[in-house]
Amino acid sequence: MTDQVIYRDRKTGEMISEPLILPRVQYALARSRVAMFVCDMLLNTHAFCWLLGKGMDWVGSRKKIRSFVKKYDIDLDEVALPVEQYKNLNAFFARALKPGARPFAADPTVFCSPADGKVLAYPKLCEQTRLPVKGSHVDIASLMASKTSATPYCNGAALVIRLAPADYHRFHFPVDGIATPPTEISGRYYLVNPILLAVKPDLFAHNKRAMTSLETAYFGRVMIIEIAGWAVGRIVQTHPSGRVARGREKGYFQFGGSTVVLLFEPGRIVFDADLIRDTRAGIEVQVLMGSQLGVSP
Repeated sequence: MTDQVIYRDRKTGEMISEPLILPRVQYALARSRVAMFVCDMLLNTHAFCWLLGKGMDWVGSRKKIRSFVKKYDIDLDEVALPVEQYKNLNAFFARALKPGARPFAADPTVFCSPADGKVLAYPKLCEQTRLPVKGSHVDIASLMASKTSATPYCNGAALVIRLAPADYHRFHFPVDGIATPPTEISGRYYLVNPILLAVKPDLFAHNKRAMTSLETAYFGRVMIIEIAGWAVGRIVQTHPSGRVARGREKGYFQFGGSTVVLLFEPGRIVFDADLIRDTRAGIEVQVLMGSQLGVSP
């Protein structure tokens, strides 16, 4: 049994341990069908996560912001507003950053990270339309809730970006393009980590998610899928559809854990070598939004 996740900080090269939340409890729940059923009925629901989110909207939650900052070592110098100006914990969790805090590469042939988070890079999807995650496989058609939509990504590539509580929780467009209006796919709110992925390998296809197609000049049609994790009551979309510029805000997650998955058509991206190397070794890589993840071939 593991009680932590090891990842590499790409900026420093340092290997860091990320503690899991109550790992022994999670393992006990994961091994019990009855406990998992109870969690499904009570905790992994929209109603429960909505109520939890409302608690984070309560003005009294402002008192928790300082302890949240200390616990996760958040750099307040890059945050857009002083702490005192956030009306509740949810507002701080979905905080904006100061202009220039996350610069995007100017080269249009560079694919930038749309979010802060821990990355896994898969240069070729296996078994036609299946995404390998932590030794398991996710059916892309189930993830997208459509076999037709999944067809262009057969034998394509994918990036999985997992956002932890300490991360900046807004997501942006990685490159220039023309975006479709997001399609919402209903689902539950499972916690996403190695323990739960081992029990439910198709976890992403069970959670609530939103899907946007981005037509680009250098990377083809990129599918952007935001996936709600446990306690994420809402995925808020702030962009209009149509032509968008790299770096423009697309939306944000409210309080909780979350994931962004990007799908690429075959032959449209070459991931950076260090991301491929570490993914093959089962190591996530912490990246900042705007940093290079790959290039157009």
